[in-house]
Amino acid sequence: MFSESAAMGTAAMIFDLNSVSLALVLGLIFLVLFEMMRIHFTRAQNPPGRRPFPFVGTIPHVIKDPMGSIRSHSRYGEMTTIYLGSKPIIILNTLQISKEALVQEASTFSGRPYIPLLEWFSKGLGILMSNGHSWRQQRRFALHTLRNFGQGKKSLEERVLDEAHYLVTEMLKAEGMAFDPQHALQNAVSNIICSIIFGDRFEYDNKRFAYLLNILNENLMLTGSALGQIVTLLPFLMHFPGPHQKIFQNNTKLRDVIREEVKEHRQTLDPENPRDFIDAYLLEIEKQKSHENSTFHEENMVVSAADLFFAGTDTTVTTIRWGLIFLMENPDVQERCHKEIVQVLGYDRLPSMDDRDKLPYTYATVHEIQRCANIVPLGVAHATTQPTKLRGYDIPKGTMILTNLTAIFTDNEHWKCPDTFSPENFLDENGHFYKPEAFVVFSMGPRVCLGETLARTELFLYFVCLLQRINFSWPPNSQRPDMDGIITALRHPHPFKIICCSRDAKD
Repeated sequence: MFSESAAMGTAAMIFDLNSVSLALVLGLIFLVLFEMMRIHFTRAQNPPGRRPFPFVGTIPHVIKDPMGSIRSHSRYGEMTTIYLGSKPIIILNTLQISKEALVQEASTFSGRPYIPLLEWFSKGLGILMSNGHSWRQQRRFALHTLRNFGQGKKSLEERVLDEAHYLVTEMLKAEGMAFDPQHALQNAVSNIICSIIFGDRFEYDNKRFAYLLNILNENLMLTGSALGQIVTLLPFLMHFPGPHQKIFQNNTKLRDVIREEVKEHRQTLDPENPRDFIDAYLLEIEKQKSHENSTFHEENMVVSAADLFFAGTDTTVTTIRWGLIFLMENPDVQERCHKEIVQVLGYDRLPSMDDRDKLPYTYATVHEIQRCANIVPLGVAHATTQPTKLRGYDIPKGTMILTNLTAIFTDNEHWKCPDTFSPENFLDENGHFYKPEAFVVFSMGPRVCLGETLARTELFLYFVCLLQRINFSWPPNSQRPDMDGIITALRHPHPFKIICCSRDAKD
């Protein structure tokens, strides 16, 4: 009797397990079929694009070959759709449709999308990822402040030229030896935005400065990595342990450093003589206290300062690093720039922005470096602020919009030599500089890069000072870096080493 009951119990248990297994299998089949039907319906409503995988969208294609994936978008026409999981993202592949959206329909396409990983530590504050009234107030104030400190007691040009002297000296310390230029370049560029935000530059061996730059580098790599995309796809992972927590920890450390600076600035603030961005913001907080709709408070100041530090550092550093690669790969271009600079400035006179017209080939080379560097291949993400239509497609509110700068920068319609490094892309038939309409490296519309003037000044003056005094070459038998680079938040070149040789009148 006992054995019979046991046998019946075991049979029932097996039946239950089989039932559960069958239910799970059927449920999984239903989910897959439902997802395939959803994909079919969604694709029919959106611009064409690569077929997404169930549940993960087109992320696997991006992770496998980031630049190859980006280059493939334009084959689908002027608009393409990719999928972050089940979420469609619209890519604008031509200059014409990008202008139509970002300029002609600016109010509809000037939002920032909800990106869980970035929202996690910005909380909608600051400048880069904020929206609406807060974004307008913070951007207007930042533009005004940057302009004031670029024209104050020490102009932006003077700050950059002072730093260029330190940079040339630092790079020539390793004259004749192979070294990675990233540290020196990052220090030089960061010091400009640091002098604007914090009121002072840092020595290149300053440990606090090195700590700040290390945090910045680590977060840039992590945020744009496959890990960052997975967390964006599955935002609940933010609440669990894992390597992604390092992003939040680094961000907290950066904010703590800024808060220490704010505390020191409060103690030494002179309302009649604001020294930098933090002083100006502290005064604005007081000024706006009685305004109900004011977005000026300490936490917004900290996030805005962090945004400026990020935006004012890595974009320019990355462009200069790519520039050194292009100059070493094209020594004839490097030599022609040097000769033009020496003919106009000699070896000792410092350049100014007024020299741009006298240095058309060098100025064209700087622009060609930006075009070929293409550090943000799909532009900075926008989002629709309301439901809209574009080329007959219904686009819901909150849809992420990307601009395919890679396609625009290699479009035969706009460039003489779209697929090669050629300063002639920015020279007319008389050898004078001109800027094609498709040079939209700083974006378009209301969200155009906040630091465009700063970046343009730094790139021109740094490159002129470097090419005036230094010859750059590859180390003997060095392996050339993969020109697709590393795609994170920006498109970085792979680490590389250079050899610097001093130029002077004897040469």
